[in-house]
Amino acid sequence: MPINVKKIESILQNFVSGTSDIQGATLVSPDGLSLASVLPSGMDDERVSAMSASMLSLGERIGSELARGTVDRIYVEGNKGFGILTSCGEDAVLLVLATESAKQGMLMLEIKRLVSELKLVLM
Repeated sequence: MPINVKKIESILQNFVSGTSDIQGATLVSPDGLSLASVLPSGMDDERVSAMSASMLSLGERIGSELARGTVDRIYVEGNKGFGILTSCGEDAVLLVLATESAKQGMLMLEIKRLVSELKLVLM
């Protein structure tokens, strides 16, 4: 069954515009292709997608080498905010960009809700 890109873009747009401290979100295939994205202007969607897939691959290898099991999330924390990569089933990875003032607990709850919603569309 083909992926409903319009529905996914709508879900991502609602998430980004309706959640404070969220700057962008993109859904990426494990091989680095963008499925849908709502990113800040000036960000290259193809580059972000490729880096997300690379981060996931490297994170999975690190998790395996360190005997940490299946990787649930990968965080990149900088002085300008967070990048959080989360598995969204076998066929997609979600990258969420948030400001440095984002409250991590609330952010994780919102991402968990978003992943649940996206998984229903990806089925």
